[in-house]
Amino acid sequence: MVTADPDRPMRADARRNYERIVAVAKKAFTADGVDVPADDIAKRAGVGAGTLYRHFPTRDKLIEAVYRDEIDGMAQGAFDLLDELPPGEALEAWLARHVTYVVEKHGLAMTLKASVDAGSEVFAWCQSRLRSASDAIVKAAQEAGAVRADVTGIDILRLGHGIGSAASKASPEDTERLLKIVLDGLRTP
Repeated sequence: MVTADPDRPMRADARRNYERIVAVAKKAFTADGVDVPADDIAKRAGVGAGTLYRHFPTRDKLIEAVYRDEIDGMAQGAFDLLDELPPGEALEAWLARHVTYVVEKHGLAMTLKASVDAGSEVFAWCQSRLRSASDAIVKAAQEAGAVRADVTGIDILRLGHGIGSAASKASPEDTERLLKIVLDGLRTP
């Protein structure tokens, strides 16, 4: 979980409040869009408005925190899978998660991404975090001989997004078939 200022540690209670606000905001944004009143988010999180505004002085800061948390979770998933599975299987599982994320969270992800300035520090951090995770999982799969040598981390990110976008208009069976086709193309001959 990412804190508001990674260089400045938070007290345990402040960290819990921060994390709870981000989790509640994520659910609220998913259900109701990013225009949910901040007071509603504070109420749902069980904190006062002052606590919410202390952590997130503007709606943009809250949106950025939710976006950053979403991306951090996706990236961390790559490293977690590498700890749990052989590299080739980890890559396959992570790509499947990416596709599922795009399908299930498409509206939220697009809204969050549109709300975060493409030139911002948060956007740059998110890109770097995802690329680092993708590069690591691809490199491990290549070293294990499970994935072609010409595949890059950015290829996996683009494929996950592309399959997810196509899958949002397809049946679960079609999505699984598309993913299998792509995975077969990624494997070493």
